[in-house]
Amino acid sequence: MPGRFAIISTPEILRDFFAYVEEPDFPPRYNIAPTQPIPVVTAAAHSQGQRRHFTLMRWGFLPAFVKDPKAFALIINARGETLTEKASFRAAVKRRRCLIIADGFYEWLRGPGRAAAARSFLIRRPDRGPMGFAGLYETWSDPNGGEIDTACIITTPPNQTIAAIHDRMPAIIDPRDFHFWLDNDSVEASAATALLRPAPDDSLELVEVGMEVNRVGNDDAEIQRPVSPPLKPPGKAQGELF
Repeated sequence: MPGRFAIISTPEILRDFFAYVEEPDFPPRYNIAPTQPIPVVTAAAHSQGQRRHFTLMRWGFLPAFVKDPKAFALIINARGETLTEKASFRAAVKRRRCLIIADGFYEWLRGPGRAAAARSFLIRRPDRGPMGFAGLYETWSDPNGGEIDTACIITTPPNQTIAAIHDRMPAIIDPRDFHFWLDNDSVEASAATALLRPAPDDSLELVEVGMEVNRVGNDDAEIQRPVSPPLKPPGKAQGELF
């Protein structure tokens, strides 16, 4: 999907990786859930995606046309294949593309039978470095003039690694393409969405973790403790994502 993700790199590592101008200081987050604030990277207008900013937004996209958020289904993920077709995303994919900061995300695999317990997996880079999920954002205004900055994660079909446990995965943007994805002025939506493809099969590893991640209130390193050895992708050196 994903429905949970984590940000555990230091603020210094993340600032260097995403090259935003602010110097925020924030604690690690091991179990980020929908409706919570998430760090988002945007680009200044007319900077061709180069002058980037760090900001916090609510994880749960609200299109500008929504009148009553309580009557509108929470959008935490958007399918990359249909962004330009859906009224909810058509404007944002043209003018409000962003990057969602992450170090990993979680998925669940349910065994056969309705009563079977689900197994929890952390999906991360083999070198445990950060990654940028493709995202969209929108500033929603309420009738009284208040504003909420909201965002969602764009998803693609899975690569072969993720397909073992789920039928979708976040669209992970190659750092070399950050400027292209974030350039809302010069890059048309049709060109930008060409970047929305499954990550290479060997770019991520699956780490089975315990059931502590299921509880939103659990937000510490213990929820990422492996219960079995990581399933590492073959064929690439550590640290080489793309």
